[in-house]
Parts: sequence; C-alpha cells; structure tokens
Amino acid sequence: MISDIHSNYTLLRDEKDDIKDFARFLSMVFKQFIGKNIILDLIQYNDATLLDLLLFLELSNSHRATKQSFVMVNAALSIDEIPEELMIVPTLQEAQDIIEMEDIERDLGF
Repeated sequence: MISDIHSNYTLLRDEKDDIKDFARFLSMVFKQFIGKNIILDLIQYNDATLLDLLLFLELSNSHRATKQSFVMVNAALSIDEIPEELMIVPTLQEAQDIIEMEDIERDLGF
C-alpha cells in the first residue's frame, strides 16, 4: 500500500493488482488512519464491480461514524449503480472537493 499524507486527508493506493487482497489488508491496518480523512484511490480497477467496491462498505461505515470522510475514487460504475452508503467519485479532484465540503459541514456543526 502506498500512502500520501496531505494537509486535510490521506491518500491510499494499492501497490498490487488485487482489489480483494487490498480490502483485506486495509481492514487489518486501518486503525492507524483513525482521525484522518481518507481518499481511497481505486482508479486502477477499471473493471471493478459493485461487489468489489462493497468490500469497503464496512470500513467506510465505521470510519464515517467517527465523523471523518472516506471517499473512494473509481470510474468503473455509473452513479446510478452505487448505493448511497458509499461515497465513490470518478476523479481524484472530485474526492478532494468532497473532503473540503465535508470538512466545512463539520465545522458548521452538520
């Protein structure tokens, strides 16, 4: 896993080419990212299915419950196929924008 720390988020990328292994690995090491906004870069998985992305649902839910952002970047599915529980956007810029918007909402008490 590659992690890049930015001022208001941490970007996580898979070094390998197996989304299922990445989801398992991330679940084991994720405690070190508690308290940080996360962007999970899955753009390399052009053929990801909804079932593949749902592997991150539990992790996303538990992280978002701590009032931190968890945004995935992947363009394999259309917006209509993605359940509301997952925050998936097609570009890194959109993920950064989501983090900024959610930070503002938290600052305003929402």
